[in-house]
Amino acid sequence: MDISFKSTKLQKICSTRKSALKELGQTKGKKLMQRMSELNAAIALSDISHLLPARLHELTGNRKGQFSVDLEYPYRLLFIPNNKPIPIKKDGGLDKANINEIKITEIEDTH
Repeated sequence: MDISFKSTKLQKICSTRKSALKELGQTKGKKLMQRMSELNAAIALSDISHLLPARLHELTGNRKGQFSVDLEYPYRLLFIPNNKPIPIKKDGGLDKANINEIKITEIEDTH
């Protein structure tokens, strides 16, 4: 999967274990590194499980069009499809099987 980042700071946190642990603490930092490894290994978004522990899910409401994976409750890693154009299924939903580029936007408590 091709991964880009909203900011250089976010890229540093998501790319280096030392920065992740410093910014997020031990548990969240380790989970972030695990999720980044899973995302880097995936060919498309459909390769990431919607079941625990990653729990990939599409968000709704004012976050429609975004996805998240769980870190340490209640924190999530949030990202958007970065394909041009964004793959859409016939029913109007996002086509996870053809989303192979994402942009990580934030680490947030969305609750």
